[in-house]
Amino acid sequence: MKVIFVASESVPHAKTGGLADVVGALPHSLANAGIDAQIILPRYKGLGGKKEWSAQLKMDGNHRVDYYRQDNFVFVDHPDFYRRDGLYGDSSGDFTDNCERFTFFCKAAMLAIEKESYDIVHCHDWQSGLVPLYMKIKPLKARSIFTIHNLGYQGKFSKDKFPILGVDRKHLSPAGLEFYGDISFLKAGIVYADSVTTVSPNYAREIQTPELGFGLDGVLRTRSQDLHGILNGIDYGQWNPGSDRLLYEQYTDFEGKQRNKTRLCSDHGLNPDKPLIGIVSRIAGQKGFDILLCTLDEIIKMGCNMIILGYGEESYHQKLLRLQDVYHGRLCVNIKFDNKLAHRIYAGSDFFLMPSKYEPCGLGQLISLRYGTVPIVRSTGGLADTVFEFDSNSSRGNGFLFAEYSGKALAKAVQTAYGVFKKSSIYRTLSENCMKYDFSWNESARKYVRLYTRLLST
Repeated sequence: MKVIFVASESVPHAKTGGLADVVGALPHSLANAGIDAQIILPRYKGLGGKKEWSAQLKMDGNHRVDYYRQDNFVFVDHPDFYRRDGLYGDSSGDFTDNCERFTFFCKAAMLAIEKESYDIVHCHDWQSGLVPLYMKIKPLKARSIFTIHNLGYQGKFSKDKFPILGVDRKHLSPAGLEFYGDISFLKAGIVYADSVTTVSPNYAREIQTPELGFGLDGVLRTRSQDLHGILNGIDYGQWNPGSDRLLYEQYTDFEGKQRNKTRLCSDHGLNPDKPLIGIVSRIAGQKGFDILLCTLDEIIKMGCNMIILGYGEESYHQKLLRLQDVYHGRLCVNIKFDNKLAHRIYAGSDFFLMPSKYEPCGLGQLISLRYGTVPIVRSTGGLADTVFEFDSNSSRGNGFLFAEYSGKALAKAVQTAYGVFKKSSIYRTLSENCMKYDFSWNESARKYVRLYTRLLST
């Protein structure tokens, strides 16, 4: 079986978030199952590869497109669109020509798909959403799958841009890609793909509700028979405390984890005898920083220390930095991207906090479990699929959850976790339990193979 992933980012070549981790890791697990999986990306600034062929692409005139290959990657090269410092925008905001940039990418991907003989075209998020539409207009033997990684990012543009797409106006309708007077690339993927997936079973249910459907819940309900929630995994080759070269010390047991905590606390002026809560996250409202700020005083005063790493919304940056001044030696805030520090926080923290308003899958809790760091999460999306309330009597479970989106509920969950931490032998059992969970890509890959096979048989 031959599969091509169509995506706007993938490790190790281009990354802004979890999408890149998924697109980069899943093909490796598919390859272990005998699937020939390739990935097509824009050839962003700094990417290499060997040029293989060129073509002319029609979009407001003729444009040259060059195709480069590196390992299992195909890069679409068009310097005017992709040789920029950002993938989707810069410090002033999104690029104003993103509609043109990703229409071009989808059309260029189609040329590559037509040239090769693929069985499955697996598209990811709005940037690839036009490909299933183009595949319906020019039927191919390949079947299409569209994966929603985050329904909140929809690729919405003015309907004045519609002619750029190069399709019949019949598709500019509520039954097509029209969305409240605009056009939506994400909706195009949902409507026209042969099958739709998202990144956890619980999120597949949530996005069919008005609360988390972002205006597309009705469309998704009409496709409920073709909508599948398949949980993301993580790459245990990259995230493995026993071989992680970015840690202070590699470890496979609780004692080694504690030595990492001691070093992390020493480097950041924190007391290693107190429970340490770690956060590695985009700093934004969606990630729960509004309710965290409401209760951070209470969390610190109950006896916890906290270390935060991330970058995002400036208003939250300023509030967190002011609180760091207030709680010097108890709260450490790092407003930046720092991969080494991220690994050390996962390894050296006692608890990992994810109070998200919504979370399609979440990778942070999966990584923290691998490192024996106990997750404290809001029960939403993939967090609810992977974190199970710990019962100190039976020693079952792997973390702590809260349902209500409020500072009060968050504080109560932290208080419960702190109570377990004070019972050192029970906390140790919990930490060791966490390390035993397997959220590698293997099971997820098997589910995708079954879906691919089923599609090809219909």
